[in-house]
Amino acid sequence: MKRTIATLAAATLAAGALTLPAHADRFEPAPGAPGLNDPLFPDLGNGGYDVRHYDVSFDFTPVTYDFAATVTIKATAVQDLSSFNLDTDGHLIDEVTVDGRPAAWALSPGRTGQELTVTPAEPLRNHRPFTAEVRLHGNGKAPRGGLTGWRFGPDGGFAAAVQASRADTFFPVNDHPSDKATWTFHMKVPEGYVATANGELTAKDGDVWRFEEREPMASELLGLAVVKGTYLYGTGPHALPLRHVVPQGQEEKYGPIAAETAGQIEWAEARFGRFPFSTYGVHIYPGYTDALENQTLSLFGTGWFTRPTYSNTMIHELIHQWFGDSVTPATWQDAWLNEGPAVYYAAVWAEEKGGEKLADKMRTVYGKLDAVRAKDGPPGRPKGLGGYNIYDGGALVLYALQKEIGERDFDRVMRRWVQRNKDGNASTEDFIAHAVKTTHRPGLDAFLRGWLYGETNPPLEIS
Repeated sequence: MKRTIATLAAATLAAGALTLPAHADRFEPAPGAPGLNDPLFPDLGNGGYDVRHYDVSFDFTPVTYDFAATVTIKATAVQDLSSFNLDTDGHLIDEVTVDGRPAAWALSPGRTGQELTVTPAEPLRNHRPFTAEVRLHGNGKAPRGGLTGWRFGPDGGFAAAVQASRADTFFPVNDHPSDKATWTFHMKVPEGYVATANGELTAKDGDVWRFEEREPMASELLGLAVVKGTYLYGTGPHALPLRHVVPQGQEEKYGPIAAETAGQIEWAEARFGRFPFSTYGVHIYPGYTDALENQTLSLFGTGWFTRPTYSNTMIHELIHQWFGDSVTPATWQDAWLNEGPAVYYAAVWAEEKGGEKLADKMRTVYGKLDAVRAKDGPPGRPKGLGGYNIYDGGALVLYALQKEIGERDFDRVMRRWVQRNKDGNASTEDFIAHAVKTTHRPGLDAFLRGWLYGETNPPLEIS
């Protein structure tokens, strides 16, 4: 029987022959890193600890946009910590405690916002759980060091649209997709307004709404809002609870659109398996102009629904619940793993509904992508976010993969990817390894590397 190092050490210790090195219990606290060296955003996130849970209390006053908040962070040190950082931007910090004791804190400029450096009364040991609490206040329209995550509507309210790095404009956070956590939200709002947040509405006590997001979530998927809206309810496949928020007084206009979600989820589940979260819905808000995959509650501007192809956009954001929300990129340079599937499957949906043929769309992308690769980088190594290389280029990678391995193996690759990595993080290298392992096809590693990292498009026959 094979004896592990741990087994051998235990046997030696029992014999009284093991001499522990003098430094085995050494305590050497040092500051946690003020960034995680993300290839695109090196200052985002913070080192030295792992967040397990956020508990956020948020008291917002419409029209004036003033707010007060308390964020309680349950985390575990992953090194001996003398201090640690949180990402924040544009707030007035009132008090910081660690494990109930006052902590020293300081604000300094960061690349996209500010760094809040917290120094506990006593250093924290590696592997030790701790609780940090930050009390703050501010105004949603106050100046920020970078872009803001606040979106304001004509109702005097707001909706959060924080991707990629603007959760810190609401409260201090470890703002990188690799540090997913569970969340509790207590949203205090005045009469005439409703609150939204990620997860399930589990209680409403007077003017305080409590939401629980029990599945791990990256901070960039934050879905807070205080609006003049109406909740609409439905049921999806497997009795999945659906809740939607539409503008107050426009229930008849947007109710039928929201009701389409159940059938859209059924369509997606046929490809990827069960919906990965305990609830889903859409939030339609006149204060927003884009569409965003906030976890469990996708956000849409009202303008999308003036287009006959609006369901393509709804499918795009729904697919993100699997690709991007449940399986979150390890770094922002892996963002094609979010956008590629969303664009690809929205195009599949569009063709099924009588729209543009997938092959025609991919032919157009193929013709444009070489120039985009040269300027913005290939799909797997983009130089920034939001580009054609990540969205349509990522979809083209998947189209080429489907042509290379066949529809049956392609479906297995995509379904098993989201099932094996549920609630976690994964990288482009992980996807390549997964595709090779799933299909056992010789040469597939080199094939995918050419498409993801190559300076030019590999040959592709589109018919």
